[in-house]
Amino acid sequence: YRDLGLMFPCGQALNVAVHARRIGVESAYVGVVGDDQAGRHVLASIHAEGVDASHVRVVSGPNAYADVGLTDGNREFLGGDPGVSSFELSDQDLRFLESVDIVHSSESSYLEGQLERLASVAPLSFDFSIRRDDAYLDPILPHVTIAAFSLADLGDNDALAWIAQVHRAGPRLVLATRGPSDALLSDGRRVWRQPPEPTNVVDTLGAGDAFIAHVLVGFLRDEPFEASLANAAHAAATTCSSYGAFGHGIEDVQLEPGTTDERPIGSPAGS
Repeated sequence: YRDLGLMFPCGQALNVAVHARRIGVESAYVGVVGDDQAGRHVLASIHAEGVDASHVRVVSGPNAYADVGLTDGNREFLGGDPGVSSFELSDQDLRFLESVDIVHSSESSYLEGQLERLASVAPLSFDFSIRRDDAYLDPILPHVTIAAFSLADLGDNDALAWIAQVHRAGPRLVLATRGPSDALLSDGRRVWRQPPEPTNVVDTLGAGDAFIAHVLVGFLRDEPFEASLANAAHAAATTCSSYGAFGHGIEDVQLEPGTTDERPIGSPAGS
């Protein structure tokens, strides 16, 4: 956050893992962080949240980052760099993932070519965000059990038509978050609606991921979708009321290698 002089740990898959853990289920993050200040802080935040980091790799090089701007609380990505985040899943990673109930990934995880392997060890949830191009979706959707999209630009009829189209490609559940409009969740036979919960919007970063986490945990717990969606809307509203996807903000300064003075600012949201 250049205007604030702060940086926060975040990332679609990581945010979901953190929010799932806050709900009370065991969660893990599998991925790569850099050995710079940002990477060290992301890893420290994962540990602080109680998320299993046993399959996080620390690689020499810069951590992935995105420059975030805020306009009336709505986050905008102004640039960034993937850093060292791209990686190949190892056989050890896949054996570990065989023990989980569901795997969640996203269009920013750089794992598109490995999703078939992921889906072979556990049900796959995938956040497509705003990606709707056939060339991207067609190879992925047959491997996905739960598909999530951001459809804030679509009205009801167009959003429902899109959800029906996605179901035909294979996913069992399709979730559409739509900003200030009702979120939609479909099992192919019925559609559930969830209006957003009013809140003082400070920063929308990570709100969709908080929403997804509650839907996934509700699915695994066999909760009624009405309850899961209401909890998801509350979590998204809470996330919007503070900066960062799940707190843990620090000053955006360059520290000497090995320095641990990361000067936390405030407490993690929802802690």
